[in-house]
Amino acid sequence: MTNPFFQEQPSEWHEESFKEFHATELYCPNCKRPVPVKCRLLLVLPQGEKYEYLCSFCLASVGSKIVRNAKPFQIIKG
Repeated sequence: MTNPFFQEQPSEWHEESFKEFHATELYCPNCKRPVPVKCRLLLVLPQGEKYEYLCSFCLASVGSKIVRNAKPFQIIKG
């Protein structure tokens, strides 16, 4: 039996929908509960930008992620 409300989406639609996630809440070991988080740029690396998630209450680091660059950049040495 098929679901009459289900509509098949093109494969490009699925890939674009889940290209990048942004956390809004993560578990904080200091607060001992899920908390809203702030995201800050930590490092700019050759393979992408590293972001750190901080607890909104105690500012403890609760996670990180690397956003890969679509086009790698070249470092110019002088």
